[in-house]
Amino acid sequence: MLIRDVRPWGGPRSDVDVADGLIAAVRPHDPAAVTAPGTVEGRGRLLFPSFSDVHVHLDSTRVGLPFRPHTGAPGVWAMMLNDRENWRDAEVPLPERVAGTLERMIANGTTRVRTYAQVDVDCRLEKLDAVLAAKERFAGHADVDVMAFPQAGILREPDTVDVLEASLRSGATVVGGIDPCSLDKDPKGHLDVVFGLAEKYGVEVDIHLHEPGHLGVFSTDLVIERVRALDMRGKVTMSHAYELGSISESVSRRLIDTFAELDIAMATVAPSVDGQLSLADLTTAGVRVGLGEDGQRDYWSPYGNCDLLDRTWQLAFTHGFRRDDLIEMALAVATMGGASIMRHDVPRLAGIADRPGVAVGDRADLLLVDGETPTSAVMDRGKDRTVLHDGVVVADGLSVVDL
Repeated sequence: MLIRDVRPWGGPRSDVDVADGLIAAVRPHDPAAVTAPGTVEGRGRLLFPSFSDVHVHLDSTRVGLPFRPHTGAPGVWAMMLNDRENWRDAEVPLPERVAGTLERMIANGTTRVRTYAQVDVDCRLEKLDAVLAAKERFAGHADVDVMAFPQAGILREPDTVDVLEASLRSGATVVGGIDPCSLDKDPKGHLDVVFGLAEKYGVEVDIHLHEPGHLGVFSTDLVIERVRALDMRGKVTMSHAYELGSISESVSRRLIDTFAELDIAMATVAPSVDGQLSLADLTTAGVRVGLGEDGQRDYWSPYGNCDLLDRTWQLAFTHGFRRDDLIEMALAVATMGGASIMRHDVPRLAGIADRPGVAVGDRADLLLVDGETPTSAVMDRGKDRTVLHDGVVVADGLSVVDL
């Protein structure tokens, strides 16, 4: 396949050859070249790696359904109960909602997804099954990791551990934990279950951390202890972790350096909160950092629209970025930063100036989008998009292509 007349990361107009799912050549654009059938016409559009959403709750989506007022109360437990009370009463069955949301994500340019699937004594494996079905349906369009996620905690309700283990036998490839201190109020017991299951089934770990300040750092240090003791380098992600940078500069530096040393990744949803670890410092240190949309207009929140370019704008805005290099770094986090969390053969970002994913030898998971520069693409979020996965066009004009 030839991708004709594109500007990789906003650079000179180029023609890009794709073979066997990889970028085979990048050369100056030749306006006089004869095009063959199957050529993708870039028309001078920007060329980026496709997006990697590494923190999304496909299992709770209401995308495409009528808007409903938010009914949740503050706090993780109260919000979980609100979801539990309402999710079965949606206008469309859950499998259809999940598949439709994943389809919209692909159409907008996301070809790598790590999604949560809530498992508990209420839904048991019903949400997991819906997510696994959507993964299978769009297997040719996107890579999808499915996380067994105990949204209601692990120790608060009897039989949760059994359901969590059953989900790993059923196809989940990541095991989740959540707020070990504040939700289950037994951090050792909580993390023993999570890491015990990870060892038993050979899966990765993702810790959902909303805990504030010193409490969040305490839980993080317990995770760090287990990563060291079990030699789980490169197999653990801290998600959210909003306030790990709120204690002191020395604590922030210690955590960043330790994450880099032990290859502990971080996933952010670009929240508007103070106390986050510096995105630039994390990237410079070599920490794997990815971006996600979190919920998608669900029972937790009215936000989320299946467009990670929109969330990249939010990431840049909430961090106060104005310089082009920092906004482009946010775009690198949203694309190859997340890819490096999902696939360990993808290198970590090598600092603020790293713009990977569109060179010879890179996997041809690509997004063509209109825009003058990478920064303008983030600001304007154009809709003239073409999406490739493994060297195949999977979406064009915001519509998924049948394969």
